Amino acid sequence: MRAYWALLRGQASSQFSYRASFAVDLVANVWSTALDVVTILVLFGVTRTLGGLDLHQALVITGMSACAFATADMLVGNVERITLYVRTGRFDTVLVRPLRALPQLLLLDLPLRKLSRAALGAGVYLFALGTAGITWTPARVLLAIVAPVAGVVFFGAMFVITASVAFWWTESGEFGNAFTYGGRDFTSYPVSVYSGWFRTAFAYTLGFAFVSYYPALALLGVPDPIGLPGWTGWCAPLVALAATALATLIWRLGLRHYTSTGS
Repeated sequence: MRAYWALLRGQASSQFSYRASFAVDLVANVWSTALDVVTILVLFGVTRTLGGLDLHQALVITGMSACAFATADMLVGNVERITLYVRTGRFDTVLVRPLRALPQLLLLDLPLRKLSRAALGAGVYLFALGTAGITWTPARVLLAIVAPVAGVVFFGAMFVITASVAFWWTESGEFGNAFTYGGRDFTSYPVSVYSGWFRTAFAYTLGFAFVSYYPALALLGVPDPIGLPGWTGWCAPLVALAATALATLIWRLGLRHYTSTGS
């Protein structure tokens, strides 16, 4: 743990050394999360409900998704740089150190500037919880805490899974973005607004419906218009654990498959 802590301190020190640049990056990084909220506000400028939910109820979904994705992106998102590491052979320098490869990759370029996005996402989520008219019970308080944490774990697993493709396909960056950043966009809105194979693939096969939509319905006490039972809102931790197990398996397979470029 000492070595990992030293890597983290080194990253923090290097980023804080240029305080003006760091401050500008902090401000600039809120825009993508703010844009998600603005998009919801624009949509409700032309309609009173979206997927059967009013503005404040829909904001619970958007806020939970933004909070989970922004935090996962800050903590795990830089693993997508592995495409560069594998292509140039720099991944060899990671493997020769007496430390685990994945934590090294996460700490070598931890983007602390994205802390502002995570904070804004959390702020939107708390605001939505306070204005959506939720009838609070001890179980719902627990779900309100556990669901975004499970979302962070789920998105973190998606980052690792899509990054692991680089062990076989070094130009897989855009392919991975379709599932990570595409997943963020998908989870920002009620699943019921999508239809057909697209909804089946992203919502249920890949599990994105359990990041924010079903936990939000359980918090709001609103039945699912698609027809799934209410207890599905409590499945978010199980889906996150399944995604983590799959990410671990694919990452280990990728490490075994990796061969140096020799450069």
